[in-house]
Amino acid sequence: MPDGRRDRKSECRPMILSMTGYGEAQHNEDGVSYALEIRSLNGRYLKISIKLPEALSLFEPEVEKLLRHRLTRGSVFYTLRIRDNTPQAAQEINPAALASYVRQLQAVALSGPVQIDLAALLALPGVCQPPEIDEATRERQWKALSELTNRVLDHLIGMRRTEGKSLCEDLIKHCRQIREHLAGVAARAPVVLKEYNQRLLQRTNELIADGRLQLQMDDLKREVAVYAERCDVNEEITRLSSHLDQFESLCRGGEQAGRKLDFLAQELLREANTIGSKANDAQIAHHVVEIKGAIDRLKEQVQNVE
Repeated sequence: MPDGRRDRKSECRPMILSMTGYGEAQHNEDGVSYALEIRSLNGRYLKISIKLPEALSLFEPEVEKLLRHRLTRGSVFYTLRIRDNTPQAAQEINPAALASYVRQLQAVALSGPVQIDLAALLALPGVCQPPEIDEATRERQWKALSELTNRVLDHLIGMRRTEGKSLCEDLIKHCRQIREHLAGVAARAPVVLKEYNQRLLQRTNELIADGRLQLQMDDLKREVAVYAERCDVNEEITRLSSHLDQFESLCRGGEQAGRKLDFLAQELLREANTIGSKANDAQIAHHVVEIKGAIDRLKEQVQNVE
């Protein structure tokens, strides 16, 4: 049976994280400037989109592994931009490819000398190629990239945690509203049975007085017992209260709780629907409507939790 509980909003020290976040950072090293931003939005699963400059595209599998190690849900967008001001940034010209293009142009010329636009030639596939990167350079680049990625992830997760605090407080508020109306259902349920017993007894006495009915008291008790069993919602109240305890515990106690919270919200709604269908009473129906409204708000907010 639900009991009165004091406002625990001030006690909410959440570990849950929101799936919405943003982080960015810059890094300069040996004349190379890195600018990284990571955005995350709501998503049922972890979906990662990575945009790297061509020169660093070989690191995409390692970047994805790093992101998956620290994030579990959401649509994540990773964008890295670099500006290389060093001489090594220049691409190497492939003389053989360039000579081949020149020969082909001369071969197709109809007559006279051929004027060649060198800039246009350099833009043709295979003429300019990125310089080969040795192992030491590759390790240095990955060290800078991984450190920058972790730094930006720290910012993003920090924002997710701040959002998670607001989510936790809002979820606990809705749970408190559900408990208040559940207490109203628990208080009203015995009264419903008593009122039904009184109405049945009154109607029976009226029929007996008119000589239209002969009824044994045992029959009356049996009818009340059947009604009581059919309308008993104590089990549903107990289960709903237990689900609320688990829900609040997850809000306060663990990261990556989104899927569990979503499941519990479904179970809360199931129990509320059962109470509404079993309890034949207008006041209980009012409480159930309020409970289901709060559960719907829970379900909506839970979609934001990692």
